[in-house]
Amino acid sequence: MLSGPATGDPELAAAFVRRFQRAVFGVAVAVTKDPQLAEDIAQQTFERAWRHAQIYDARRGSVTTWLTTTAHHLAIDAVRARRTKPVAPEDLDALLDAVTETSEQWALADEGSSRLRAAVAQLPREQGRALVMAGVYGMTAQQIADWEKIPLGTAKTRIRTAMGRLRDTLASPKRGDHDQ
Repeated sequence: MLSGPATGDPELAAAFVRRFQRAVFGVAVAVTKDPQLAEDIAQQTFERAWRHAQIYDARRGSVTTWLTTTAHHLAIDAVRARRTKPVAPEDLDALLDAVTETSEQWALADEGSSRLRAAVAQLPREQGRALVMAGVYGMTAQQIADWEKIPLGTAKTRIRTAMGRLRDTLASPKRGDHDQ
């Protein structure tokens, strides 16, 4: 599906954007909470897709994954650039509670993202907070440790443990696949 950007054909390029714009914009708005900024990020994402279409490797993931990952990274960079102070803990709790009901739900409404949201929701609260702080807000382990008033090693352990649990949960067969 990278034929649109690769050929330079305006009609194929427009079809490419139409196919993926909802997912890209959805990720951007979910991270930034700002529709205007999300539009800019979506545009930057597609510009990068045009510039780097030749390096896309289908063995590493789908086009949707590649584009939404790019949008996510750009959105985090934009949020970091705008943020003057860390996120308030009460805002983070609301985000963590909403992990199963976000704008990303309609942007990435596939089985994998549903499983990911469910797995994050099942993490112990402190691990989920550390994971969201790192993954969504782009905070470093040191920033998380400072914000949560915990030792740096504890912050790193929470992130690493949460990632391991997610990896194990997502790598295991889905429930019902082997029940018969």
